[in-house]
Amino acid sequence: MEKVREEAKPNPAATAGLLSNIFFWWLNPLFRTGYKRRLEEADMYEVLAEDRSERLGQDLKRYWDVEVQKATKEMRPPRLGRVIIRCYWKPYAVLGFFTLVEEVIKVVQPVILGKMIEYFENYDPNDKTALHETIGYAVGLSVCVIGLAVLHHLYFYHVQRTGMKIRVAMCHMIYEKALLLSSSSLGKTTTGQIVNLLSNDVNRFDDVTIFLHFLWVGPLQAATVVGLLWLEIGPSCLAGMVVLMFLMPVQTMFGRLFSKFRSKMAVLTDSRIRTMNEVVSGIRIIKMYAWEKPFAALVSDVRRKEISKIMKSSYLRGLNMASFFCASKIIVFITFTLYVLLGNTISASRVFVTVSLYSAVRLTVTLFFPNAIEKLFESRVSIRRIQVALCQRSSGKASPERSVLFTFQSLSVSVRAPRLTHVLPLWARIHPQSSLLSSILGELPHEKGALKVRGQLTYAAQQPWVFPGTIRSNILFGKELEPQKYERVIRACALKRDLELLPDGDLTAIGDRGATLSGGQKARVNLARAVYQDADIYLLDDPLSAVDAEVGRHLFEQCICGLLKNKPRILVTHQLQYLKAANQIVVLKEGHMVAKGTYTELRQSGLDFTSLLEEEEQQQQQQLPPADISTRSRTMSQNSTVSKASSAQSVEDGDHLPVGTLQGCLRTAEPTQTAAEESRAEGNIGFGLYVTYLRAGANAAVLLVVLLINILAQVPGKRDAGGADEQEKLNDADVANVTRSGRNLTRELDRDFYLGVYGGLTAATVIFGFVRNMVLFNVLVKCAQALHDRMFDAILRTPVRFFDINPIGRVLNRFSKDIGQLDSNLPWTFVDFIQLFLQVVGVIAVSASVIPWILIPVVPLLLFFLYLRRYFLQTSRDVKRLESTTRSPVFSHLSSSLQGLWTIRAFGAEERFQKAFDAHQDLHSEAWFLFLTTSRWFAVRLDGICSIFVTITTFGCLLLRDQLDAGSVGLALTYSVTLMGMFQWGVRQSAEVENMMTSVERVAEYTELESEAPWETDKRPPPDWPRKGLVTFDGVNFSYSVDGPVVLRDLKATFRPKEKVGVVGRTGAGKSSLVSALFRLAEPRGKIYIDGILTSEIGLHDLRRSVSIIPQDPVLFAGSMRKNLDPFSQHTDEELWNALQEVQLKTAVEELPGKLETVLAESGSNFSVGQRQLVCLARAILRRNRILVIDEATANVDPRTDELIQRTIRDKFRDCTVLTIAHRLNTIIDSDRILVLDAGRIDGYDEPYALLRDPGGLFYKMVQQTGKQEAAALLQTAKEVSVIGEPATERGADL
Repeated sequence: MEKVREEAKPNPAATAGLLSNIFFWWLNPLFRTGYKRRLEEADMYEVLAEDRSERLGQDLKRYWDVEVQKATKEMRPPRLGRVIIRCYWKPYAVLGFFTLVEEVIKVVQPVILGKMIEYFENYDPNDKTALHETIGYAVGLSVCVIGLAVLHHLYFYHVQRTGMKIRVAMCHMIYEKALLLSSSSLGKTTTGQIVNLLSNDVNRFDDVTIFLHFLWVGPLQAATVVGLLWLEIGPSCLAGMVVLMFLMPVQTMFGRLFSKFRSKMAVLTDSRIRTMNEVVSGIRIIKMYAWEKPFAALVSDVRRKEISKIMKSSYLRGLNMASFFCASKIIVFITFTLYVLLGNTISASRVFVTVSLYSAVRLTVTLFFPNAIEKLFESRVSIRRIQVALCQRSSGKASPERSVLFTFQSLSVSVRAPRLTHVLPLWARIHPQSSLLSSILGELPHEKGALKVRGQLTYAAQQPWVFPGTIRSNILFGKELEPQKYERVIRACALKRDLELLPDGDLTAIGDRGATLSGGQKARVNLARAVYQDADIYLLDDPLSAVDAEVGRHLFEQCICGLLKNKPRILVTHQLQYLKAANQIVVLKEGHMVAKGTYTELRQSGLDFTSLLEEEEQQQQQQLPPADISTRSRTMSQNSTVSKASSAQSVEDGDHLPVGTLQGCLRTAEPTQTAAEESRAEGNIGFGLYVTYLRAGANAAVLLVVLLINILAQVPGKRDAGGADEQEKLNDADVANVTRSGRNLTRELDRDFYLGVYGGLTAATVIFGFVRNMVLFNVLVKCAQALHDRMFDAILRTPVRFFDINPIGRVLNRFSKDIGQLDSNLPWTFVDFIQLFLQVVGVIAVSASVIPWILIPVVPLLLFFLYLRRYFLQTSRDVKRLESTTRSPVFSHLSSSLQGLWTIRAFGAEERFQKAFDAHQDLHSEAWFLFLTTSRWFAVRLDGICSIFVTITTFGCLLLRDQLDAGSVGLALTYSVTLMGMFQWGVRQSAEVENMMTSVERVAEYTELESEAPWETDKRPPPDWPRKGLVTFDGVNFSYSVDGPVVLRDLKATFRPKEKVGVVGRTGAGKSSLVSALFRLAEPRGKIYIDGILTSEIGLHDLRRSVSIIPQDPVLFAGSMRKNLDPFSQHTDEELWNALQEVQLKTAVEELPGKLETVLAESGSNFSVGQRQLVCLARAILRRNRILVIDEATANVDPRTDELIQRTIRDKFRDCTVLTIAHRLNTIIDSDRILVLDAGRIDGYDEPYALLRDPGGLFYKMVQQTGKQEAAALLQTAKEVSVIGEPATERGADL
């Protein structure tokens, strides 16, 4: 596999000195670079050794293994929470000391402040001792402030890194577990669930580590503050503490409720992502069936439930935040009301010390403590979900009770070198042969008997699997490149010509699911991978089904019987013509071994399959058609035996293989689409994006109301602060004056009036505060909902090409991670920022009204802040975008690994894939590490400036001591200290909002995808259209994209009503493009008419609903069997059962626990490929359209299923126009006419026999290349059809 990235730059943090680490100086060069130009992956620093995914994962895994052993002994489930604590408690406990010191400083600060204000209260210009003492306090205050700035960010950096370590280690373990999942566990787990564990659940660890220490620091600090307040204002302080204590359990309850919603939400998110995964994977089918609406309904139904949970948890958050912001107002009001009513006199120092002490403890008790509880409950939910995943049964220990659709009874086979063993499934719609290989691979357990495998296995799966990377890395699969051997393998697997025609040869990048390769190319790459591994035993699961007859023969002779001739091989195949070459044939029927032996032995035994062959050979020798040709079974001609000699003459050497005309045809073949780089925007987040975001969920009027409520919530608060301060100032000045002049009388201002006003303002603040948060959260969640719906709608309406060039992981990342941000994190941060912004404005306004000179340092500070913010954001935004784009490959790697699990395990490549996953994780960690450190770099600088501001203010007060009274000093100092935390946090949150807006930007980008033609137009065809089924192509040119190569050129053809037409051509001749043009998957140029109606003038759904298709890859979706057959609920149960009866699936479905309501596994994986194909046929029967397109539908099925499909089509679609695209010529040789395509042009279009009489035609050459006997049989069939000369529909021809 390719390296995830080139060597990274060494990380300067590893070698930085103490001061550089404290102030993050080592990041300066990165910021300089980021300011000049956009940051790229190459600018990121290598991940630190102790943060590497492999190291962290293995450390945690050791503890987990010990816990599992212990749990097994004690007969209890293992506990993941314990494991995390055991692994990380020591370094995390050390960080608790930092928290303690920080909180002590916060408590000491108000005490020092009080001492300073006391000096001003009892100001005596001649008292030098008091002055010196106060200067000492001023120095103490400044040291506290600076110490706080440094400590706080060091602490946060380290706890966040601990969170990152736990997350990375968890992801490592989850992926490692995913690689080991047994078949039974895989049935219960979906890709969506595992993607959600990696995208959402593990992120809880990033949050929980930040706040966890406050669970013990909070109560401790509260107790200390109560003591200090008692000394300051006596028992009145208890009133305030009661409010605080009341808030704690309320918020704990919120935390519990929140976690309840969170776990319900996670299940719904899983479900939504799983559906999205299926929609993106099966988009081609969904579009051809015109099933976008039921899928949209399915997703919007899950999303609606998810949003209702999100809305509830957001309201809880809103209440939580509002209670936090209103707490201080209520506490101060209650405390001082009680204090005054008890007959005490208020003094400035008392007021400010009390307010400062409350604000010190308020943050911890009402924000950090409840946050810790909320995050703890949330992470408990996540830990439980991850624990369930980690406790799934692993492969190799799969349970013998697993319910499989088939069992083997008394099967005994031995394979030794060098032998070719054919496993021949007989009349099997369920696939016992694949299960035989699964057992050999150890994927399915065997109940009794012995299965011994000596030597290394390699395996080519029936459904070809390729992973994102280059073609070369897919073939080498971790082995060293040996040029000569590689060349031999490429030739033997018929890939030479294909690679020559690809833009970058074998270094062409393949997207997710091999989106850039055709089915045949994928199958050959898959085979080449197996052949290149120097293994002892080769298990080949039907590798010849996806290629045409000629390439199939080449693969069989040059590869299976050529390159591999000295190795034991087990080949599963439905193609009987290859049996003669086998050393041993095993015939399986419904899980039983019916016979075993050489070809000759089985011929003599008179078995079912040999009678089949004998009939076929007799048929080849008869020159005249038998009387009952009308009921002749097609399977005869299809599986003609071919002697090895005749085929050897047809292809002497691999180089001749893909044919003289192939070069031309592949050059205009369906374009190989290279996966595009994931886009990431540049520059500032524009104001327009905020407007787009907010307007998505609310109209202008609503937004105006929200703005008004915000202002209203802030004004009374500031006014009461101002009013109370004015009152206190008056009061204090009076107290001071009165005391000083010796007339010790307290002037009674109208106390009750003031308390009434004060109470009213406090109540207004509280009410508006709560209303504001509710309204804001409501609007923001609606924005997320609207953007999700728009994005989903755009994804459904975008042309198919978008999905060919964008990997699944990239699209899913938008729907999982980015929508996750919009749902929960962005609203919270946004609301927080708005509250802080308004508070800062309020604080500055009140301060300025009292001491105008405070504005002098505020203005330059503000300008400097804004400059620093801009400087920071240039880099930070890019880091955030890099973090998003480096996350996509983690998901892509996970989903492609899950798709190719059996292959990875058969090749023993788990360790290599684990390493690649670790490399992807490390790359993401590099971006995440920069994201953490850059935000700390910024915060340290902001807090540093604020602490300088506080220091200036403190010493400024001392310098101006003659002009200032105690109230003003108290106000200036209290607010400058409050401002310090708030200002920095506000600027940080504004930067955070802007960073999170990159998620909005990414979602908005997908809401504006190019859209295909409308689903419905004003011009509607008649309800019973098409009545006849006449299809006309008139000068059609077709390409997959505007700038792509033209793959169909000037196509003129008419398909008559009720006619059966075969479409043939070499790989890449444009056969599938013909279907794409008919269905308008991209808009064709030229005209296509159906029953005289121009298809480009009607809506896509009207067109696609009226043409049935049986696709090449049968796709089933998770959901009930009924939904899979009839998503619009247009048919009765009876009709559904009849359709299943027609395709002989009725009994299979009746045996399912819920019959039609049984929910299928992801992608219908609990059905075999053959059964899935039959479900697709049942869909076509139910649609009862006049036109049916069969796109190589029988490539992957056994002869019996093939015959069943053909018979059903013959019977049920007698009155329909049928277009069959085929690799195997015997599938279409008895059609009414055959359309031969070559390089996108029509080479011939006539009756089969007429085409075969033209030796210069491509069809004649293709028939000849199948070998002498096969060619003779095909010619014979064509002749018979021609002799009868009746229309195919009347003679019940074998289509």
